[in-house]
Amino acid sequence: MPRYHDELVTTSRTPDAIAARLEELILDGVFRPGQLLPSERRLSERLQVSRASLREALRTLRSKGVIVTRQGRGSEVAELVTAAQDTPLMHLFRDHPRTLFDLLEVRALLEGESASLAASRGTPSDRVLITRRYQAMVDYVESAGSVDVERLARLDHGFHLAICQASHNPVLVHTLQSLTDLLLSSVFASVKNLYHRPSSREMINRQHARLHRAVIEGKPVLARRVALEHLSGVGEQLRELEAEEQRLERSAMRLEGWE
Repeated sequence: MPRYHDELVTTSRTPDAIAARLEELILDGVFRPGQLLPSERRLSERLQVSRASLREALRTLRSKGVIVTRQGRGSEVAELVTAAQDTPLMHLFRDHPRTLFDLLEVRALLEGESASLAASRGTPSDRVLITRRYQAMVDYVESAGSVDVERLARLDHGFHLAICQASHNPVLVHTLQSLTDLLLSSVFASVKNLYHRPSSREMINRQHARLHRAVIEGKPVLARRVALEHLSGVGEQLRELEAEEQRLERSAMRLEGWE
């Protein structure tokens, strides 16, 4: 049985085995960062273990920082990756916009594969979340008189992240989550520079629709191709815009006698 299957029952009932099983479920995305765990009663029933053993297992996970417990709220999965805002890479990215193209290459490598895996491994609940994120993005675009770039960028990123989570590859998911700030910067730059241009906006909307459909319909080869085409198309449009700006700058310099 694949490890990404939503199966909770554990064969061993010792606290260490229960803690290890819960860690597997967290890595597999059954329980996600920020998500509340079921109540002790419900969780012990689903794992088919005693509540005493479960409590000991939860204490083990708390000591490792894997879960956090808040008074009156219960236990939730901790944020497994922290996104540092002031890393040297973030400073370089802000100061040297050309790194945007490097980031698009990395996104193509990671998101092309995650789209393929999501199409082949995604569960019904994954597809519901992907569709919900996609529809939120579409509804905002259709209803907003003028687009708030930051909000649309976050909706766009949320759609792509939902696809990645449906890959059920914990290394891939946590790698992308560790790059959250960089990825948001990438999406923000794309939306800010391209979305006001009708042809670019139409291209992005069309590719998002095709990507959503390919993943939901379980077509991994098509999903990978569409994801790569989407990021390649965004890169090409941005390079064209950059070249156009450079031509205008050279033209202005000639008029001012710089050349």
